[in-house]
Amino acid sequence: MSDVIKLLPDSVANQIAAGEVIQRPASVIKELVENAIDAQASHVQIILKDAGRTLIQIIDDGVGMSDTDARLAFERHSTSKIRTADDLFSLQTMGFRGEALASIAAISQVELRTRRQDAQLGTRLVINASQCESQEPDMCPVGSNFMIKNIFFNVPARRKFLKSNQVELSNIVKEFEKLALANNQVEFTLMHNGNLMYKLAKGTFRQRIAALMGNSLDQQLLPVNIDTSLVNVQGYVGKPENARKRNALQFMFVNERYMRHPYFHKAVMTAYEQLIPEGEQPNYFLKFTVDPQSIDVNIHPTKTEIKFEDELPIWQILAAGVKETLGRFSETPSIDFNTQDAPQIPAYNSHVEVHRPEIAVDPTYNPFKAEKATSSAGQSRHHGADKPMSNWDELFANFERKKREGMEANDAQPPVDLPDADNAAPPQEAQLPLGDLQSVYLQLKGRYILSPAKSGLMIIDQHRAHVRILFERYIKRVGAGNMASQTILFPEVLHLSAAQAVTLQGLLPEMESMGFSLSPLSGNDWTVNAIPSGLDGVDASAMIHQIIDSVENGGVSIKKRLLDHLALTVARSAAIPAGRLLMQEEMEMLVADLLHLPEPNYTPDGKTIINVIPMDQINKLF
Repeated sequence: MSDVIKLLPDSVANQIAAGEVIQRPASVIKELVENAIDAQASHVQIILKDAGRTLIQIIDDGVGMSDTDARLAFERHSTSKIRTADDLFSLQTMGFRGEALASIAAISQVELRTRRQDAQLGTRLVINASQCESQEPDMCPVGSNFMIKNIFFNVPARRKFLKSNQVELSNIVKEFEKLALANNQVEFTLMHNGNLMYKLAKGTFRQRIAALMGNSLDQQLLPVNIDTSLVNVQGYVGKPENARKRNALQFMFVNERYMRHPYFHKAVMTAYEQLIPEGEQPNYFLKFTVDPQSIDVNIHPTKTEIKFEDELPIWQILAAGVKETLGRFSETPSIDFNTQDAPQIPAYNSHVEVHRPEIAVDPTYNPFKAEKATSSAGQSRHHGADKPMSNWDELFANFERKKREGMEANDAQPPVDLPDADNAAPPQEAQLPLGDLQSVYLQLKGRYILSPAKSGLMIIDQHRAHVRILFERYIKRVGAGNMASQTILFPEVLHLSAAQAVTLQGLLPEMESMGFSLSPLSGNDWTVNAIPSGLDGVDASAMIHQIIDSVENGGVSIKKRLLDHLALTVARSAAIPAGRLLMQEEMEMLVADLLHLPEPNYTPDGKTIINVIPMDQINKLF
């Protein structure tokens, strides 16, 4: 039998590695910008076409590479960052694996132009799907210029699963925000399809936050300054009144590297306990500085999951530090003991005799015994009100007497003859004055509508039923082209992040066809001028945030699917919420509208609306 185990070719191995390192265009930008930062670049320029599908160009003014280094950099596990395994525990650079460039070259067409400061000529290198096509001398500025073209051109399955341009551009902007926040000492420029999106100058951490997130956020930040032997934490946390239900701006960095750390996030949330409503999240921008030997970043190829050697003490330090910041800036509730110029509040003084009228109790009054009303001025139900109660035993005398009388009367009753169970006649059904049973609806727990049906008991989820009704109504109106708008008397202002603003810009044509009217303001702020008619009482700002979130996560690209997606999101926002009590007429109208639909049993996303408990199953219960 011949041997079956073979060594994979480098091109195949590189494509496998690319699946872990490069998931989308944003991953390419992350890896190349981190390399530029490691090369001591002071200015990084990012140029995109079609959200990175056609072109990703990264230009930096770093140290550059020689012609030999440029060629060797695209081989797997070739790096200038580490030499031995021990170097993994004292990393001072962003990259160290030596996989990024090899992975990028395996799934795209790469052109690199680079020159070192001490060289008169640079080099131009062209690689196509891991195959080096040419390398020649070139006149180019100091630094590196990477051009990544047609990402995933040789992996059709991966390219097919890329989202729409708006979603991919939104992901790029999110990655750009992390890189720009972590490196506020570097100038950044971001351009897309010839349009300048960002031009960030060097500055302080706070200035970089304001430049990225908007100047309005600058007034909402409280500085955090924690300096201990284990960790140094610098940054800002948001005021409690500016907490958000969704899309909170939450960034953590360790040694200038972005990280996701749910444990430390919980420490921040602990400091905000009792200061923000349940379900809301505060904004925070925190930079940790620790000994590189006390952390391990070699957990995942994306290098965002980081293990800390002293997690528990850092958790306690962080929670205490954020709480101290909130208290120092008077953001925690406190009691004011300053009585100067305070109003005088009368209080009872035990040393001053105050006349308090005595409350008289009639021992013979029985509140359970009906008394005839009288209009006589001399008679009253409380006829003994002028006689104060002096003996508490008399208060319970009537209760004991009534108790004994009730027991004696019960004993005097003749026993009831129960029919023989075997020979007993079937009981007659009770005649309830309910009219037509088919028109009776009962509401359970403010969530379900119950109604008798021919085969048993019908149970309807009221929220899902209304979602289905509204969805069909919106789709019908959009198809007929008569989707009316409802103007908002006082337009609402939307405060969006850059990534959300990009997504909203791509959604405008479809949203306008559904009846929305939005206008851009300065920065990433928008005004909501009108919403689809029939959405009275709906929070327009929250609804549009929900639309943006669902499109970013769902990645709908085809227009028909996008309209369905928007219609479903709007229907969910406007539908009757679970817990709302309905009148009988409202339940009748809701059920009638539902049962007239061609598909009343399921929501557009496949959730059950109607369930029927058969009579056989009900009978078994008895």
